[in-house]
Amino acid sequence: MYKNSMLLFLFSLVTFSSFSQEKFTLSGTISDTKNKETLIGVNIYVVEAKASLTTNEYGFYSVTLPAGEYTILTSYLGFQETEDQINLNQNIKKNFFLSENSQQLLEVVITDNKKRAEIRKPEMSVNKLSIQTVKQMPVILGEVDILKSILTLPGVTNAGEGQSGFNVRGGSADQNLVLLDEATIYNSSHLFGFFSVFNADAIKDLKLYKGGIPARFGGRLSSVLDIYQKEGNKNGFHMNGGIGLISSRLLAEGPINKGKGSFLVAGRGSYAHLFLKLSDNPNSAYFYDLNTKLSYELNQKNNLFLSGYFGRDVFNINESFVNTYGNAVVNLRWNHLFSDKLFSNFSMIYSDYYYGLKLDFIGFNWDSGIKNYNIKYDFKHYLTDKLKLSYGVNAQYYDFNPGKIEPLNANSSINEFQLDKKFALEPALYFDVDQKITSNFSINYGLRYSMFYRLGQQTINTYANNQAVTWNNDFKIYEKATATGTRYYGSNAVIANFDNLEPRVAMSYSFNDNQSIKASYNRMAQYLHLISNTQSPTPLDVWAPSDNFLKPQTLDQVAFGYFQNFKEDKYSLEVETFYKKIKNRLDYIDGADLIANNAIEQVVLNGNARAYGFEVLFKKNEGKFNGWISYTLSRTEQQTTGRTAEELGINNGNWYKTGFDKTHNISIVSTYELNQKWKFGSIFTLQTGQPVTYPNGKYEYQGILIPSYGLRNENRLPTYHHLDVSATYTPKPEKKKGWQSEWVFSVYNLYGRKNAASISFRQNEDTATNEAVKLSIFGIVPSVSYNFKF
Repeated sequence: MYKNSMLLFLFSLVTFSSFSQEKFTLSGTISDTKNKETLIGVNIYVVEAKASLTTNEYGFYSVTLPAGEYTILTSYLGFQETEDQINLNQNIKKNFFLSENSQQLLEVVITDNKKRAEIRKPEMSVNKLSIQTVKQMPVILGEVDILKSILTLPGVTNAGEGQSGFNVRGGSADQNLVLLDEATIYNSSHLFGFFSVFNADAIKDLKLYKGGIPARFGGRLSSVLDIYQKEGNKNGFHMNGGIGLISSRLLAEGPINKGKGSFLVAGRGSYAHLFLKLSDNPNSAYFYDLNTKLSYELNQKNNLFLSGYFGRDVFNINESFVNTYGNAVVNLRWNHLFSDKLFSNFSMIYSDYYYGLKLDFIGFNWDSGIKNYNIKYDFKHYLTDKLKLSYGVNAQYYDFNPGKIEPLNANSSINEFQLDKKFALEPALYFDVDQKITSNFSINYGLRYSMFYRLGQQTINTYANNQAVTWNNDFKIYEKATATGTRYYGSNAVIANFDNLEPRVAMSYSFNDNQSIKASYNRMAQYLHLISNTQSPTPLDVWAPSDNFLKPQTLDQVAFGYFQNFKEDKYSLEVETFYKKIKNRLDYIDGADLIANNAIEQVVLNGNARAYGFEVLFKKNEGKFNGWISYTLSRTEQQTTGRTAEELGINNGNWYKTGFDKTHNISIVSTYELNQKWKFGSIFTLQTGQPVTYPNGKYEYQGILIPSYGLRNENRLPTYHHLDVSATYTPKPEKKKGWQSEWVFSVYNLYGRKNAASISFRQNEDTATNEAVKLSIFGIVPSVSYNFKF
């Protein structure tokens, strides 16, 4: 009887409390006053409730609080902070508009509220760069490059000058998920790595996840580079562009139907090949790309977006060798508000990567590529000011074309041949919880369940003991196995299937508004493989799906970090350490032939990889002189052991350095505003040389000296370093309307460092001795570009 009375009392108390603490929801969007472009990641701080939140990828926010009067502070990089008073006595829809700072300073101006949000949020191993900051960095050949800018962040490297792709925490380039408006970009570089495919004029926001990756992302192991395009100006028609020595660009944007919608079109192209033709040089290399976006507000609860990208590279040697490659993506998105607490986004996405090769001197065309069809539906549920749910589903269908050979004409001796096409389906579902446990402790946890179905139509080889690679015990080497037969799978028949549970968790404990410690764990699965034996991606590389021989890669990563802001937020420090291990990392047998190989399983083995390291990022955030110093100490290794006691494995079964291992990586980025007309910037980069395998001996065969090699990657190229500087001159900084312009002068590799792209060995024709030959791509590269807008 006593127990029942107590329960009734407690129930009554909770009920009374809930009624007395009636809650309402404040929601809306935050946009740029000038062009009504929604802003991603705006920091919102409710002073009385000590609640902090940020806008999502579409500028939407929602917070539920007890009835009362509140002070709402908003802050965003490059914009003026706002303060509003809200009497929350009912559900309120409030759209905020932020104005740009009157002076476009280079420094990252971050208010107390923004720092408080960053310190307390359970988000780590994440780097954000504003487009304003990216555009102030020194660049090569006068072109702003987003990929080159992220190389200045801790844990991010690449294979060297003129190399495409990037490596994150020791991962390979194919382990990075690169998204442009949610669409997958398979090759992120133009001209074999000299430029990136991203036109900075058309980009609104970018974020790099190196760890603690949210459950909504999947399909890659190492990182997610999430990039969003601008929506276009809803207030009026504007244009901007730039003219450089090698390339130029132009962007146009404006409203549709009196500001209910907007459009954006941006084009870019290079023209250095035209100067070669003037000098009767028959060779050429150039690129062009096009960014487009349409947005339209149907009503207050529904918005449509249609975005696209198309890019091509052409490399032509006297018309006898013509290489054409590039990406094409289209994405149709529908935003819908079910309520002021439930936001949804439905997307239909098409991605295509094409690679073509014309070999006139042999007499055939070669075409290959990958197509990706993706449907996804994502929800964000803002339950309370302390609890937010994210959940969704998606399904991706892949169409792989490993290669097709066609004769150029009827007289060619080449027969038409199609390597087996491959198909796959990758569905997934996920949920993510963002929860504030106490005022000092926050946690984000989630789970992704991914599935993968390798589909027919295809004829598959069968092998003895199901092993496509055999061990030759006499020569102690791996060799291709001979197929014992074949098995035919009809259209959409399941050849192999896999599934993985991928838990994610990140947590933050703040000692105060300026100090916190964080920890994260994430498990990732990757079902696609880039078949390549180079250190950086090339257009000739082929994507392949997991099957009975190419097993899915899985990663487990843990990270710990310490974060501090001091001197009234003038300086910030981020220190992280990480460890990750990978299962089923592809390794290649010695002498593997990867090009036009219809049985790629005969030259690959499944191994393991691991990476661990220590990262430091120190930033000066305010003042005329600012920037950051990043340093990474890390090790990345791979191991492929023997499958039986008699097999030695690759590299005798020992761990060896991968081609992405860079023990030391230092970047020093600085910007200085002399006055309103002149701004200066510099970047110093130093990296440990790339691991390589040099000859350790030689033998003579029929009068020819043949080099012999030792263990894999036991040598290194020389240390890589260079200094880049830039100066930006604005003739009329006070002019805010009409034609506005600036000149950007830059010098890449100021002191002319001859960094080694590779070192090869040959026999000297005069002395008959072996000699090492270093290949360097760049010396000093000056450039100038003229930027304008109106």
